[in-house]
Formats: sequence, C-alpha cells, structure tokens
Amino acid sequence: MPRFLVRRVLGALVILLIISAITFWLFYAVPRDPAMMSCGKNCTPAALKVIRHNMGIDHPIPVQYWMWLKGMFVGRDYGGYGFCNAPCLGYSFANSEPVLGTILDRLPLTLSLAFGAAVVFLILGIGAGMLAAVKQGKWLDKVASSLSLLGSSLQIYFVGYIAMFFFVSKLGILDQPSYTPITQDPLAWMSGLLLPWLTLAIIFTANYTRMTRSQLVEQLSEDYVRTARAKGLSRANVFFRFAWRGAMGPIVTVFGIDLGTLIGGAIITETTFSMQGIGRLAVDSVDKSDLPMLLGVTLLSAGAIVFFNIIVDAVYALIDPRIRLA
Repeated sequence: MPRFLVRRVLGALVILLIISAITFWLFYAVPRDPAMMSCGKNCTPAALKVIRHNMGIDHPIPVQYWMWLKGMFVGRDYGGYGFCNAPCLGYSFANSEPVLGTILDRLPLTLSLAFGAAVVFLILGIGAGMLAAVKQGKWLDKVASSLSLLGSSLQIYFVGYIAMFFFVSKLGILDQPSYTPITQDPLAWMSGLLLPWLTLAIIFTANYTRMTRSQLVEQLSEDYVRTARAKGLSRANVFFRFAWRGAMGPIVTVFGIDLGTLIGGAIITETTFSMQGIGRLAVDSVDKSDLPMLLGVTLLSAGAIVFFNIIVDAVYALIDPRIRLA
C-alpha cells in the first residue's frame, strides 16, 4: 500500500505539471494583452514596459513558465510587487493581490459549500436508493425512481432561482444565501448556506439514488448473497455485510470525483447565489485575463480531483479485499 500511494502521488504531481503547462500556453493563445488592459487609455511605451516587467511577462513564454514554476519552490522577485515567498503563485494581474492569499480567503466558503452539500445528498441519495432496492418493484421503489429521474433532469441555476423566489422572497422561511465563518457564528454559517446545500442536494441526490439502487439490486441477485441467505443469516446482516459492501465501490468512486469537483469550485452554484468562492474566482479570472489567478484556481481544482481519486483508491483497498491481494 505505501508503494502504491507513493506512485500515485508522483503521478499526480506529473499530471498537475502538465495541466499547469497547458493552461499557461492556452492563456497566451487568447488575443488579449493583460499589460495593455492594466495600463489604461493614456498608456505610454515606457509605462507599458514597466507594467510588463512587474507582471513578469517581459520574457518568452517558456522562460515565463519556468520562472513561475521555480517560484513555487524557492519564491520569486516581482520587482514593483516585491518578493513573493514560496509557494509563490504570483500576483493577480487584475488587482495586484497575492494569488495564494486570495485563494485561501475564498477557500473556506467553497469547502463549507462542498462538504455541507455532500453530507445532505449522501444521506438523502443513499438512503432513498437503499429503500428503493429493498422495496424493489413496489410503490416506494417507483416513487423514488421517478423522483430521481425528475431531479437528474433539473439544472442548478433553475432550481436555485426558483428556490430563492419561494423560500426567501415569497415565504421568508430561509435566509438569503450568504457566508459567515463557522468560527464566528455556527448558526449563521448553517442558515446562510442551507439553501445552496439543498439546491445542490436535489441534483446530486437524484444521481446517488439511481446509482445506489442499481448497485444494490445487482448485488442482491449475486450468488454469494443468495448463499448467505440460504445459510440462515438475517436479512439485515446479509444486506449490510454482503450486498451493501459490494455496492460501495462505484458509489465511493463517483463521490470522490464529485467532491473534488465541488471543492475545485461549484461555479454555477456560486454564480446563482452570488457567493464569492473559488468557482466565482475562476469565472472572474477568465473574464479579466488574469493568468496567475487562473493558474492558481486551475491547480487547486485539478489537485482536489487528483487528491480525492487517490483517497478513493485507498478506500477501495479497505472495502474490497481482492484489491489488496492484487
């Protein structure tokens, strides 16, 4: 297991390196000059030269990428901006703020949104899928399957605006979505994020209900499950010890990908509810041609997905003994 994890971590570093290089190259394929945008209308060649030097874009693209990559480990001197300590992601082209500091400021909101929504949709989705599998073919199964099909066809921005209109503006039973640090006021933190959590849960619950049901129905028809029943084990023992454990693999895989994506920034959700998280930061970075900020957000998003894939692989070995043997 340790050797396997070391190989996966090294592979993840290579993937992140490739992603950063591709993002760097694609940025310069866009015909927009960030230095000219920062210089303004009355820009002079001398002022433009100074801005390019401060931004670190007065060198060829391969040299710029190497300087940026080197700054991640040893820091970098940005001239007018000063020295950026490692790990240095540079300074924003848009507001001259440190990229790492900006990302860390936005990250708590995104983490709260991701983990809170994950708790809600896992409980609802897996619970509904288990009931549907146990009551296969009965009215409860049909209701759960129909609702999951309806939920999977909805879009976050549509559900979000409808939910805000009814529950916030019309009925007034939920607070306007906002973010308060949990260390400052846990109750305000929960009430401000409840509506985004429920909106995300509607979409994701539908997927986890269908997936949990299909996996459990398949496992319940396996020979080893029927053998366990024939040996006289209780229905609950057979369900949780054999069928449920066999069905967990695909669910864990999808959950790892979903959670990594949410931590990377729920762009549509944050935009719908006007929340300033990592997703919103990514949209603003693209709109303003802010390469350092875009690189930082891209690495965070990719790193979250890669990290949770490694965690999923490790959890797989705990769930399925056959993987440990392999």
